[in-house]
Amino acid sequence: MNPTVRTLILWIAIFVVVIVLWNTFQSGRSNDTQLSFTEFIEEVNDGRIAEITIRGQEVTGTFKEGGQYTKDQQFETFVPDYPDLVTELRSNGVRINVEEPKENPLLQFLFGWAPLLLIVGLWIFFMRQMQTGGNKALSFGKSRAKLLSTSGKKVTFADVAGIEEAKEELCEIVDFLREPAKFQKLGGKIPKGVLLMGPPGTGKTLLARAIAGEANVPFFSISGSDFVEMFVGVGASRVRDLFDQGKKNAPCLIFIDEIDAVGRHRGAGLGGGHDEREQTLNQLLVEMDGFESNEGVILIAATNRPDVLDPALLRPGRFDRRVVVDRPDINGRYGILKVHTREIPLHSDVELEVIARGTPGFAGADLANLVNEAALVAARRNKKKVAMDDFEYAKDKVLMGVERKTLMLTDDEKRVTAFHEAGHALVAIFSEHSDPLHKVTIIPRGRALGVTMQLPTEDKHSYRKAFVESQISVLMGGRVAEELTQDDITTGAGNDIERATEMARRMICEWGMSELGPLSFGSKDEPVFLGRDFAQQAGYSEDTAIRIDRQVEKIVSEGYEKARTILTEHRAILDRLAEELLEIESLDGREVYALIKEMTGQDLAPAERKRREPDPEPDNEPPAAAEPLSDATPPGLPINPDPLPSTE
Repeated sequence: MNPTVRTLILWIAIFVVVIVLWNTFQSGRSNDTQLSFTEFIEEVNDGRIAEITIRGQEVTGTFKEGGQYTKDQQFETFVPDYPDLVTELRSNGVRINVEEPKENPLLQFLFGWAPLLLIVGLWIFFMRQMQTGGNKALSFGKSRAKLLSTSGKKVTFADVAGIEEAKEELCEIVDFLREPAKFQKLGGKIPKGVLLMGPPGTGKTLLARAIAGEANVPFFSISGSDFVEMFVGVGASRVRDLFDQGKKNAPCLIFIDEIDAVGRHRGAGLGGGHDEREQTLNQLLVEMDGFESNEGVILIAATNRPDVLDPALLRPGRFDRRVVVDRPDINGRYGILKVHTREIPLHSDVELEVIARGTPGFAGADLANLVNEAALVAARRNKKKVAMDDFEYAKDKVLMGVERKTLMLTDDEKRVTAFHEAGHALVAIFSEHSDPLHKVTIIPRGRALGVTMQLPTEDKHSYRKAFVESQISVLMGGRVAEELTQDDITTGAGNDIERATEMARRMICEWGMSELGPLSFGSKDEPVFLGRDFAQQAGYSEDTAIRIDRQVEKIVSEGYEKARTILTEHRAILDRLAEELLEIESLDGREVYALIKEMTGQDLAPAERKRREPDPEPDNEPPAAAEPLSDATPPGLPINPDPLPSTE
């Protein structure tokens, strides 16, 4: 039975019992004759009352023989404040008895025991709440870790792709939980903690769930932010309770997501105070490697900020093993795409290898979002299978933002945007060390009025100086094109100039790519409570700052002049490309390379794009124009291929 219904029935039963008892006590003398005060006085004056008993204002008594009432018949009445009552009774020979007023037994019981019953009831209520956890009353010191259900769908290593090295590292943990004697007979000890480090969306949490599914042991999961509350000492209490649960269910796994919420470096608070977060961290350090042993309890934690963790948390004996879960390479992306498309009907023209090659820098979550967007687009277009053009549309949407078809631009704004984006595209094509052009459009996407997109042909893990300089030239291409073709410049290059300046400053201050030499200027020290806004410290003199500013100006100016040289030399191509954009609005990289080959005879298309033929049309109905579904966040690539927004 439902607990609420059961409680309601209990209260109804108690109410009925109280009513019955009340009626029983109230109707105890229901057989007595009820007299009004007037009738009572008349009976007294007629001499027919034998004896009465006075209890306050209540009067009971018996009759004499004679009259309409029988002898010894009892009566009851209520007497007001009547001073002559006793005199009249004595003058008529009535025997008078006086007793103290009697209170209702039920009221006496309630008033006598009510305080005690109230205290007992409250105590029972709070005890039940603490045991059941219905409202978490007085249970804020208990751990909020959730035990992963074994009845649901399990995640195994087969569901994890693109991070093969990390899987191999963690297979040892699974083997120990399955066969601990295999390691113990040689004196080996399993690591007490495993720290998963990597950018957001690379599959750290999924990897932890896969370990639990493979090992088939209890798996407790909790977030780092669940430890700290407004009450002092709650975090430490929850850590103790978490490890107590782990010991009772050993061997088991405990997974703490976003551990940097409680594991940040100690002693960096304002005033050097010992705050609640530090108490929680201290208790976690003791539980991981203290006087008491936690055999069979393996702690797995995930973070994308390993640089802010306390050194005591990372030493051997606590987090013995650190596993880097990085963005996948082309083979990893291909494996991830195969996992996410297992239950999606694909058209025969879909080439997952091509999609993997065209999505450098995508993490697992980005690829999952890409596949989902493609499926939604195909469903919107009433297709039975997801085709290659759906993936291309989804990729452009994820990288460059959703098309804003409702934004109406004037003819002058469209013309300025077309020349601006054509300038970006041509500088990207004619720069030797730049990435190939992927797409150029003057359809507003996201916050930009036009977008020029570049994609590398292979994964890059480091960047050459020539490549960074070419990127600055590409960023300057939009402003140069406006100057060459328009009467006046616009604000459309604001974001381009900001990014180019920042890139040049990083070349000087971080990467040592300037005439100032291989030096690093400025130090980053992020306090716990001040954050990144106050993290950057100069660490150099004013004279050095002036020299840095001069170098920034020189690098950006050189990129600007390079872009001007390219666009001046190919002014005819710039005009033709802008006219094509005004007519068609969007041009694929292949179309731009074909236009340049037609005008100059130069085939500048990269080898990868030459080998790929245009995608065949699907077998079903011609696709209708898909409506925008939702905004998507582009992957956080260091330099390229971030979109090059022209006008915001």
